[in-house]
Amino acid sequence: MKIVESWLREWVDPDLETAALAHELTMLGLEVDGISIEGTNLNGVVVAEVVAVSKHPNADRLSVCRVSTGGKKTIEVVCGAPNVKEGMKSPLAVSGITLPNGVQLRKTEIRGVTSNGMLCSAIELGLGDESDGIIALADDAPVGMTLAEYLQLPDAAINLDLTPNRGDCFSVLGIAREVAAKTGCALKSADVVPVDSSIEDILPVEIPLPEGCPSFAGRLIRNIDPAAKSPLWMVERLRRAGLRGISPVVDITNYVMLELGQPLHAYDGDLVQGAIRPRLANKGEKVTLLDEKEVTVNTDTLVIADDSGAIGLAGIMGGLGTAVTDQTKDVFFEAAFWPQDFMTGKARSYGMHTDASLRFERGVDPQGQARAVERATELLLQISGGEAGPMVHHISQENLPVAKTIHLRRARIANLLGVELDDQLIAGILSQLGLDISSVDDGWDAVPPSYRFDLATEVDLIEEIVRIHGYDEVPEKTEVAESPLQIVTESAVDLERVSDTLIARDYDEAITYSFIDSTADTAFSGSESELALSNPISSEMSVMRSSLLPGLVSAVASNVSRQRERVRLFEIGKSFHGSSAEPMEVVRLAAVACGPALPEQWGSRAQVVDFFDIKSDVEAILELSGNEGDFEYVAATHPALQPGQTANVIGGETVIGVIGKLHPRVARLLELKRDAFVFELDAAKALASAAPIAKPVSKFPAIRRDIAVIVDDKISAEQLVKTAVSAAPDLITDVRIFDIYKGPGIEARLKSVAIGLILQETSRTLTDDDADAAQAAAVQKLRDEFDAELRD
Repeated sequence: MKIVESWLREWVDPDLETAALAHELTMLGLEVDGISIEGTNLNGVVVAEVVAVSKHPNADRLSVCRVSTGGKKTIEVVCGAPNVKEGMKSPLAVSGITLPNGVQLRKTEIRGVTSNGMLCSAIELGLGDESDGIIALADDAPVGMTLAEYLQLPDAAINLDLTPNRGDCFSVLGIAREVAAKTGCALKSADVVPVDSSIEDILPVEIPLPEGCPSFAGRLIRNIDPAAKSPLWMVERLRRAGLRGISPVVDITNYVMLELGQPLHAYDGDLVQGAIRPRLANKGEKVTLLDEKEVTVNTDTLVIADDSGAIGLAGIMGGLGTAVTDQTKDVFFEAAFWPQDFMTGKARSYGMHTDASLRFERGVDPQGQARAVERATELLLQISGGEAGPMVHHISQENLPVAKTIHLRRARIANLLGVELDDQLIAGILSQLGLDISSVDDGWDAVPPSYRFDLATEVDLIEEIVRIHGYDEVPEKTEVAESPLQIVTESAVDLERVSDTLIARDYDEAITYSFIDSTADTAFSGSESELALSNPISSEMSVMRSSLLPGLVSAVASNVSRQRERVRLFEIGKSFHGSSAEPMEVVRLAAVACGPALPEQWGSRAQVVDFFDIKSDVEAILELSGNEGDFEYVAATHPALQPGQTANVIGGETVIGVIGKLHPRVARLLELKRDAFVFELDAAKALASAAPIAKPVSKFPAIRRDIAVIVDDKISAEQLVKTAVSAAPDLITDVRIFDIYKGPGIEARLKSVAIGLILQETSRTLTDDDADAAQAAAVQKLRDEFDAELRD
């Protein structure tokens, strides 16, 4: 939110420079994101009056103006603005001045007529983006006064990043209250003098749902001047606060919202049919909003209706059918209190986000509706004239929020802050914040003001005390605490070790969103998720992820689209399963590898990552558990992976993960234009470990015997290894496959597998007879199990 410094200083004016004021705001918890200075480099630009306007003799679209700056002589200026006219007042920059955009004005001859300066538009002075005409100043603007002095420039726009609980600070008044409490400066009264009604006309209002609209204030103003223009001071303040001036009625509603924090809406009184009724929408009810979009309203949404049906979304946006226009003469101002329970998430459910919905979702003062309407009426009568009817204010006291008494203990303050504060100081701070306090034996009873709906507990008040007193006023203390040794478990591998292992293997860790697109989630899970969000931030974040892979693949796609040749990402996080009634979370480890297997170098041939590269990464992780021999890889199918290059990782008899190549169809869905290999493991199952068992190292030499067998092409290497070891488990300590051959000399659908048998004993040296017997047993076992033939 932007706060205009000059506007703020009308409410409270501490003796602080802009930077110091910004620092105090940040220390109050109202973080300043930045400060932009408006209206610099306007030296020499003055308020001038156009005395005479004549047509340029040699150009149809130019005018020759005689301009007065208050002296006896006038200045001749050539002007191309379509809105220039005799008698108007506008900023004048004379020859020799450098404009904010860096252009230095010089005396110039334009089509045969000498121009001694320039009547300026907003964009030329850095005061907005309007460039289709010169700035029209008020009729009472003092001729000869510098423009900077007249517009109170330079001025600072302070950009604040407010926390969600401080809805009261979305206004100049709210920030002023904070500054006044912090600095002790006097605060301008927020009371507004009621406007006397000059007519008896009212627009009837009915409240069929008081719990949804416990406070509704409105007033009808007739016979305003449709041709009236918003004064420059108002347009300027709105512009500096980030809003564009539109018309007096609209500008006034925006101005009052920024000033007092209460959103308003203005209706064309002639277009409202019958009584205004805030109510819940009917099923299938539609309304066309001010942005000309038609929406079908949900039945849990509050609408403003008249006899014709819904004419606006309550607290979000008004309807087009009753909007004020350039011909509007009768205006009805409405200010209502919409409880947060009715407003939270409603705007987002329609893909909308408005200034009004932001304030109502975070909370507005339930006592400020009549004040806002009075202020808006006062401004409209000043600017556009008209006749005001009586105020219509419906209040349902039993449905309005009631501030509860909070008991504050002085001992609790000292305990939390670590410092003793004087009772008078504490009471003064609470009073400055607008709380109604009374002393009790152990502290105070305090009742928050209506606009501080974020204060509900004792710790809230303690936070307020230290916030106003100053965090830097609380002395630092070095505490001594015991740090008992924790039991180090050997039943699971620490996740940091897993991260370190993958990082050492050239992966980068990523953190992706837990909310993902439902289509992507279905592509990886094979079924629609039951964990859909009621009010998603966007359609791309509509369900809770059942896999970490969609987010990782999308991240890889983003890197590839930015010309990253080699991308390897991993993530450790939760996936979500089950239903909303019985949700389940599982910690998973997932990774994606894309591009060359090794970084580009001269010493090795470039090779794209393949199934076995990423399988080696999985094995490196599983080795951390010490149970690497208990895992196997079994060919499988997966909705997101390519058949023939997919395997389940099996631990014991349980599937603990999957590994494989991303299916091209899924890659296209996630806009990844290269092959990628992925794996995903259940962390708890994959990283479960047992206490290590020491084995003696044999001091006797090992013997190696190599054999080659011809087997069916469908038999896996793992099957061959396990069968060979089982033939002589006491002697065969390791089996290594060092060659696989298919081609001439080998029948179709068969393959030749070269196997190295490593034999060793811990108690003696093996003989050739031992080795021959073990080799024969292995060959026979392979022949029995797989109908293998020994290759010559």
